[in-house]
Amino acid sequence: MIRADLHIHTTFSPDASIPPKTIVNQLHAHPFIKAIAITDHNTIEGYYKTQKLASPYEDILIIPGVEIGTTQGDIIILGTTQLPPKPWTPKNVINFAKQTNSLTIAAHPYRAYGLGDQAKNYHFDAIEILNGISTPQTNKMAENLAKTMNLPGVAGSDAHRTNEMWTVYTEIQASSDINEILKALKKGQVRVAHAKKSIHF
Repeated sequence: MIRADLHIHTTFSPDASIPPKTIVNQLHAHPFIKAIAITDHNTIEGYYKTQKLASPYEDILIIPGVEIGTTQGDIIILGTTQLPPKPWTPKNVINFAKQTNSLTIAAHPYRAYGLGDQAKNYHFDAIEILNGISTPQTNKMAENLAKTMNLPGVAGSDAHRTNEMWTVYTEIQASSDINEILKALKKGQVRVAHAKKSIHF
């Protein structure tokens, strides 16, 4: 089993201030979260930088990802090291993910820039049901959406600043192999959880 934060931003997102080096250092120091997905807005560059810094550490895993601002709302793609071709409609982004054996997640569906009920019109792999900076009410709505669509629910801190990191995580029944992790996510071999606030670095 691996515990992962599946939604985190670096300084390569225009609205975020977390240096990749800080992510790597804190991930290495963290007692149990040992994997993260770098999901910067519309760019993969943050993943490449973070992965390069993380390469000396055998105990941590950086999952490639991106948060695409589509015409109808944000979609996270996990497992890709390239951007989908434009136009970024939900259908095009999901088709790209299927073609590249990547995975799509409806990000914070009931918050700003989320797809809301429109997510029901598309074939997602998972729904983000526990977002670290969303309200309990909107997370509950996302959880209900996942149940309605019979899809796995995942968690991500959606951290844009250092103090927002490590608030929530996803337990995945897989080893620290990215392909195994993606398969386990698609199969719903996951559980979401809040991290204790008492962890300091």
